[in-house]
Amino acid sequence: MPKHEALTPKAIGKRIKSKGLQKLKWFCQMCQKQCRDENGFKCHSTSESHQRQLLLFADNPHKYMDAFSQEFLKDFLHLLKTRFSTRRVFANQVYQEYIKERDHLHMNATRWVTLSGLVKWMGRKGICHVDNTEKGWFITYIDRDPEKVMKQKNLLRRQRTEKDYEERCQQNIADQIERGKQLETNSSGHNRDDDNTAAEDNDLKAKEFKKESEEQKIAFSLGLGKSEAKAGAETSASTSSASQSTTNGFKIGYNELKNADKSDTISVCSSKRKLNTKDSQNKKSALDQIIEEQEKLRQKSAKHDYWLLRGIVVKIVTDSLGEKYYKRKGVVEKVEDKYTCVLRVLDTNDVLKLDQKHVETVIPQIGRKVLVLRGLYRGLEATLLDVNYDKFCVKIRIDSDVSKGRVVEKLKYEDISKMNN
Repeated sequence: MPKHEALTPKAIGKRIKSKGLQKLKWFCQMCQKQCRDENGFKCHSTSESHQRQLLLFADNPHKYMDAFSQEFLKDFLHLLKTRFSTRRVFANQVYQEYIKERDHLHMNATRWVTLSGLVKWMGRKGICHVDNTEKGWFITYIDRDPEKVMKQKNLLRRQRTEKDYEERCQQNIADQIERGKQLETNSSGHNRDDDNTAAEDNDLKAKEFKKESEEQKIAFSLGLGKSEAKAGAETSASTSSASQSTTNGFKIGYNELKNADKSDTISVCSSKRKLNTKDSQNKKSALDQIIEEQEKLRQKSAKHDYWLLRGIVVKIVTDSLGEKYYKRKGVVEKVEDKYTCVLRVLDTNDVLKLDQKHVETVIPQIGRKVLVLRGLYRGLEATLLDVNYDKFCVKIRIDSDVSKGRVVEKLKYEDISKMNN
C-alpha cells in the first residue's frame, strides 16, 4: 500500500496519532515499541526481534525487572521532588503527571502491580510520608539531600542568632538587676562590719580613771596583753598592801620590761621572716609582669562604646538604604572617627559609609577566626570554640599577643566578629 504524501490530511493525522499517547495494552516494554491497534501488536509479537527479546528476558528475568523498577522509581521521585517538593499531594495526581510523557516507563514492567502497592512500599522504606484517606493515598516527599539539610541547619542557626533585640535587652536588664541585688547585700554586710569595728574602737578609747577607795593602790604592768593587764590590775588592787607594792613594783616592772624587749625583738624577727616569705612568693617571672602590665593598659582602654575595627565582617541592619543592602554582609575597609566605617559589600563590591549603629557583628561557624572588639583583649585574633544560644554568649581562645592560648568564656555576641579571610 503506497504511503500518503507529507501534507495530506491522512499523513498529518497519522503524525498526530504517533506523537500522542497510545493504549498501554499495545505497548511492548522489552522492545520499547508502541503499536497503534490490536492487529499491529499481534504482528509485532510474532516477529523475530520480539521473540529474541523474550528469550533474553527468560534467561535472567530478575535483572530486567529490577532495572525497570529502579528506572521507574528514579523518574517518579524526580518528578515528585521537582514538581511538588515536600508538599502533601494526591498520589494519583503525581502518577498522571508522570505518564503524560510519551517515552515514560510503564508500571506494568516493574515489580509493583498497582499504584497503591508502590505507595505502601515507599512508606515502608521511609522515602515518603504516606497516609490513606477516603479520597485515596496521599504522599509527602522526605528530602534527605545533604546540601538542603545543611541549609536547614544554617537557617536554624541564623534564626537563633537573629533573635529579637528586645529579648537580649531584657536578658541584660535581668542580669543587671541580679548584680544590683548582690551589690546591695554585699554593701549591707560591709556596713554591719563597719558598725562592729566602730563599737570596738569606742571601747578602746581612753577613759577617765576613778578609784573606788582612797586605799586602793595603782600598779603598772608593761608588755602584757589586754586580758593579762586587767587581771594583774585587779589582783594587785585587791591583795597587795602598801609596803609590798612599793618594793615589789619595781622588780616586777623591771622583769616585765625585759620580757617586753624580748617579745618586741621576737615579733620584729617574725615579721621580717613573714615579709621575706611573702616577697619570695610574690616574685613573678618577667612574662607574667608583662602580661599584667598589658592587662592594666587594656583595662584603661576597655571602657569605650566604640567597637569598629578594620578587617571584620559585619551585617547591615538598617533598611534606609533599600532592600538591596538590607541584611547584606560586608567587610570594614576603613574606620573613621571611631564610630564610622567604610564598608565594602561582599556580593556587589559596592562601597558604603555607615555608622556603627547601622551594622552588627557576625558570628562565624565554630573553629573559625574572629577578632575581639571590646574588653581587655580588643584587637586580638582568636578562635571560636563554642556558642551558647540560650545566654547569647561565646567561648574563644586567644591566638595572638602574649595571651596566646588563653580561653575566654561568656563573651557577648557584640564583643567579637568574624574576620575576613
